Amino acid sequence: MPTKSYDYVIVGAGSAGCTLARRLTEDAGTRVLLLEAGGWDRDPWIKIPIGWGRILERRLHDWMYFTEPEPALDNRRIECARGKVIGGSSSINAMAYVRGNRGDYDRWAKQGCAGWSYDEVLPYFRRQETWEGGAGEFRGGDGPLTVQTTTFRDALIDACLASGAALQMPATPDYNGAQQEGLGLMQQTIRDGRRCSAAEAYLRPALGRADLTVETGAAVNRVALEAGRAVGVAYEWGGDTRVAHAEREVILCGGVINSPQLLMLSGIGDPDRLAEHDIRAAIALPGVGRNLQDHLSVLADFARAGQGPFVATLRLDRVVAALARCYWFGTGPAAETPSGWTGFVKSRPDVELPDIQFLFRAVATGAAPYLPPFKRAFADGFSLRAVMLRPESRGEIVLSSADPRAPVRIRQNFLATDNDKRTIRDGLKLVRRMGATPPLADFVARELKPGPGVESDAELDAYIRATAATAHHPLGTCKMGSDSDAMAVVDPELRVRGVAGLRVVDASVMPDLVGGNINAPTIMIAEKAADMIRGRASSR
Repeated sequence: MPTKSYDYVIVGAGSAGCTLARRLTEDAGTRVLLLEAGGWDRDPWIKIPIGWGRILERRLHDWMYFTEPEPALDNRRIECARGKVIGGSSSINAMAYVRGNRGDYDRWAKQGCAGWSYDEVLPYFRRQETWEGGAGEFRGGDGPLTVQTTTFRDALIDACLASGAALQMPATPDYNGAQQEGLGLMQQTIRDGRRCSAAEAYLRPALGRADLTVETGAAVNRVALEAGRAVGVAYEWGGDTRVAHAEREVILCGGVINSPQLLMLSGIGDPDRLAEHDIRAAIALPGVGRNLQDHLSVLADFARAGQGPFVATLRLDRVVAALARCYWFGTGPAAETPSGWTGFVKSRPDVELPDIQFLFRAVATGAAPYLPPFKRAFADGFSLRAVMLRPESRGEIVLSSADPRAPVRIRQNFLATDNDKRTIRDGLKLVRRMGATPPLADFVARELKPGPGVESDAELDAYIRATAATAHHPLGTCKMGSDSDAMAVVDPELRVRGVAGLRVVDASVMPDLVGGNINAPTIMIAEKAADMIRGRASSR
C-alpha cells in the first residue's frame, strides 16, 4: 500500500474539515491532507439558494441515511440527510445562520467543558463571519462566512411577526446578538446571491496553497494506531487501498454518524459492542456512538387566501430564466429562499431558555413548476413548523458490521420521555394559534394539517407520531466532557481520551443540543480547535 506523510490528516471535508484545512495551512510549511468521501461541489443546484428544496427532496450529494424504525413515531424510518460532498452539510442545508443561545454554552462549561462558555466561544463566532451590518460586540465584520438578512419579501412575513406580537411573543432585531428570544428576520449564509458554504468560505481560498492536498472519493476505513497513538489512516481511493501517515495528528471531521463509526471500526469504543463484530478493542470508550440527539419538528399547513408572489416565480419559463440569472449573476428570485423569518420562544413560562424554534415556509407543500395550459398552477399555501430545541431523549449509533461500507444503525429514540411529547405538542399548539390570530389569520383560507378535526391532546399526539420529522441537526455521538464523565469521548481540547494524536472536530463532540441550527456552532468549534491545535490563545 502506498504511503504518504503529512503533518495533519483531516477526515471529512464538511463544515469543520474545510475550516480546519484553511486555518492549519495558514502556517507556512504545515502539510495537510483533507479526505472527502464525496465529490466536488460543482453541481449548479448547490450554488443556487432556491435549489435547496430540490437537493433535499431528491437526496442529492447525501449519504442516504435513515433511522431504524422509531417506536414513538409509528415505527417510521426517519430520513437523516447528511452531506456527502465537499462542504458537507453546509453544501446541502437551508443556509440558516443560527448560533444558539448564550445559555447553551454556559451550560456546557458548567457540565465540565472548560473553555466553552459563551464568552469564550463568542470570539470564534465573530471570527467566522462577515455580517452585513458590520463588526460589533456580537458580530464579525471580516470573517470568511458571509451572513445576510433574508431578501425574500412577502406580506406573510410581516403578518406572522404581527400575530406573534399579538400573542405576546417578543421581537428580536438580531437573534445572534444580545437577545435570542423572540421573532425576527432570518439570517442566511448567502454571498452575492449564491450559497456561501464552508467550501466557498474556507476551503476554496486555500486551494492554491502548496501544503494543502485534497482528495475526493476517499473512503476512510480505519485509523492506524501504534502504541496508543494515531499515526495515520487507511482509505479506499479509485479501487486501491492507500495509507496516509500523520506526523502530528489525525483529525476526524466526519460528522455525527461517520466519526463514531470510524472510531469503532478502528477499535475505539465499547468493548462488548465491538466484540459483536469481532473487532478487538484497542481503547475502551463506552460513550462512542451514544448520546445521539436531534431536533424533532412538526408542522401546521395552511391553504392561503389569495396567491403569494412565489407562485408566479414557479411558472416554468420564469423558473428557467430565474435559475440562469441566479447562477450567472447572483440576482433574482432564485437567489433567495421562501423562508423570511424564524423565532425562538418558550413553550411555557417556567422553562429557562426558549425551547421551541419556529420555521416558516411561504409556499405550498408540494409546490412545483407549472406551465399553462399544459399544467395548472398549484393552490398556494404556507406552513409553520415547530422545532423542539432541547429534547431529553437520547439515541445511539451502532455498527451493523465490521465492513466499513455497511451503513450503521441509527436509533434516534425520538419522544422517549413524556416531557418531550408535551413540549412538541405545545409547540404545535403555538403555531396553530399563530395561524388563527390576525393579521396572519386573514391570509388563511383553511388549516390543512393537522386540520380542524384534530383538537384533543390525544389527536395531536397521533398527528405528531404520524408526521414529525427531523430538522437535520443531529449531534453528540462523540461527547465532549471532563475526565470524571465516563461517557465523554473527547476532552475539552477535543482529544480522544486514551489516544495520542487523535481529535474529533465536528458536531458529534457537542455534549447536548444548542437552541437552533448547528452549522454555525460546528464552524465555531473548528475555529476554536484550530487555535487549540496550533497552541494559540483566542483573541477577543
